[in-house]
Amino acid sequence: MIFDKPAGANPTDRMKVLGKPLDRYEGHLKTTGTATYAYEWQNVAPGFAYGYILGAAIAKGRITTIDTRDAERAPGVVGVVTYLNVGKPGVGKFYVQKMLAAPEVEHYHQPVAVVVAETFEQARAAAALVRVDYQRTAGQFDLAAQNGSAPVPPEGEYGGPNEKQVGDFVKAFAAAPVKVDETYTVPDQAHAMMEPHASIAEWDGDRVTCWTSIQQMNWGTRDLGLILGIPKQNVHLISPYIGGGFGGKGTVQIDLALAAIAARVVKRPVKIALQRPIMFNTTIHRPKTIQRVQLGAGRDGRLTAIGHDSLSGNLIGGRTEPTVTSTRTLYAGANRLTRMRLATLDLAEGNAMRAPGEAPGLMALEVAMDELAEKLKMDPIELRVLNDTQVDPENPDKPFSTRAFARCLREGAERFGWDKRQSKPGKVREGQWLIGMGMAGAIRGGKIAKAGARARLDRHGVVTIETDMTDIGTGSYTVVQQTAAEMMGVMPDRIVVKLGDSTFPETPGSGGQQGAPSVTAGVYAACMKLRETVAQRLGFNTTNVDFAEGQVRSGNRSVKLADAAKNGDIVVEDLMEFAKLADQFQQQTFGAHFAEVAVDAYTGEVRVRRMLAVCAAGRILNAKTARSQVIGGMVMGVGAALMEDMAIDKRFGFFVNHDLAGYEVPVHADIPHLDAFFIDEVDPTISPVKAKGVGELGLTGVAPAVANAIYNATGVRVREYPITLEKHLDALPVLT
Repeated sequence: MIFDKPAGANPTDRMKVLGKPLDRYEGHLKTTGTATYAYEWQNVAPGFAYGYILGAAIAKGRITTIDTRDAERAPGVVGVVTYLNVGKPGVGKFYVQKMLAAPEVEHYHQPVAVVVAETFEQARAAAALVRVDYQRTAGQFDLAAQNGSAPVPPEGEYGGPNEKQVGDFVKAFAAAPVKVDETYTVPDQAHAMMEPHASIAEWDGDRVTCWTSIQQMNWGTRDLGLILGIPKQNVHLISPYIGGGFGGKGTVQIDLALAAIAARVVKRPVKIALQRPIMFNTTIHRPKTIQRVQLGAGRDGRLTAIGHDSLSGNLIGGRTEPTVTSTRTLYAGANRLTRMRLATLDLAEGNAMRAPGEAPGLMALEVAMDELAEKLKMDPIELRVLNDTQVDPENPDKPFSTRAFARCLREGAERFGWDKRQSKPGKVREGQWLIGMGMAGAIRGGKIAKAGARARLDRHGVVTIETDMTDIGTGSYTVVQQTAAEMMGVMPDRIVVKLGDSTFPETPGSGGQQGAPSVTAGVYAACMKLRETVAQRLGFNTTNVDFAEGQVRSGNRSVKLADAAKNGDIVVEDLMEFAKLADQFQQQTFGAHFAEVAVDAYTGEVRVRRMLAVCAAGRILNAKTARSQVIGGMVMGVGAALMEDMAIDKRFGFFVNHDLAGYEVPVHADIPHLDAFFIDEVDPTISPVKAKGVGELGLTGVAPAVANAIYNATGVRVREYPITLEKHLDALPVLT
């Protein structure tokens, strides 16, 4: 099916099942501990051995000698894998990281060996017996040191242009009567998902089957095929349950690649789970950015000049962190300049982490907007509403498909009690606590990609949906179930959903906030084909038939849906492909975040007291799972604002706090009750289901809202995240 014009009325508009706050399809499995995660498979790949990865002890250089003889003689060891017996593995298409030092070492903890043994403990013990000598060379680990020299790289496949100018920014900024020109720093951040990367690999001739934890099956089969040197058709990935990903499991990481390589070497299945230090120093992370934001406005508050220059670092061949993405589309302004520069750093690869680009970009832009509002003596919400736009600021001939940004701001202000905010910082106190309110706008692209599904109707009237979509805790199972139930006119308990298998019809998987809108469009296409087949089987006119309450109806005739399959299952498959509507419309999601904080005037401690998110993201497919996605993003945003920072040892080039003890994330005591509200809207230009994603919109804008609240409480502006107490303690107002 091809979606080439805005959707009209269709079965999803009935909203008898869609939109309802149904419990998760797989919830009982997770709450009872019976959902099988990657490391927990016991009834597959009989006789598997355990792999343990030994990481490089240097950050830059080469292996001069590697001696595995003692390890190979250790109890239980069945094999040791190094570049000496497997050569140089290939490289996938999305990540540039090398899965094995061969013999060049590109970053700290890059794998140098995999020890395979009968038990995990034997593999770990034997790994300590591998002797590796290195020739260390000087590396680059300090982003700030390259701030004046890093170039603008050529435009890549993702992230948009690295430099874009509209109008004459330099002239307009110089002439602006009110200006902001500040630099903001966002540190390296880790995905820190609860489930570690884990995989089991088993070979059958030249085909490999892997039970793994991966977000995007189509990329995974492609990239593992490239790494192993086999066709993607020979790769079978199974990943029905994923314990968090946030982009860190987008495609093949070292657990999957090295489990497959090791299994091929030792000729038996191999299971690998990554220890936390290896995860932090070898898998991808959100890279540090240094961002200069320049805003010029007239005295009426209208933006006349918008500039955003961002620096990030990466391995050679890696991509920029696209922090200027949100700046290009969020506010009107005739004169604009966005630029992204890229330094070479000898650290683990920087790549996609929840809302790549928008999340760290708004951590700068939305604080700069707050600073501009203060200079204008203008309410921050009014400044944003004044600079709202219904067309793409870089291309005025391209309207937004839907844009309820101003409504999000207004609704949020009313619900949060914004009118009670004291505009002058540091004036509201409760004992030793300084109280402040802050807000920030939010934006995230409304992406969608072709997606397929298979639908099967059996003689009991049960519809089974199969698609390679994954569920990383986002509710994919549930929205697929609800979409199919709505389309086929049955109760949700008549729908069986099977996900996370690369042999199922292809989707873009869980990534880029495109999973739910894409997969539900694929399910729509498959169900439309199933409806046509059922109608034909039952002798109905396919253009005038209704599916409701388990019945197929037309005129005065009504037949049970199950009767269509009484002589055998009906199986159909289809995919939704998208034409060029994205070229005609700027498709985005919007939101507004509000925060109230208390800052201890004596210690500088920050406590978040309440938060609100108001989001506009098309049709909401499940009110409960959508809220969970948004409040999860809000929790993550609090971590980005106040805690998260991968500290680099710049002498030896590694992340020091490389575990869940040293890398701080919010816990229950840090988070108050969170409110999330959704604007009632649909977007007919996205898909027939008219829904967009919300998972990353819930994060973008949260950290700057907290930062702006801290400023409102204290009068101290901190432009370096995270806002830890030592950064503002000396400047806090003295209580009298």
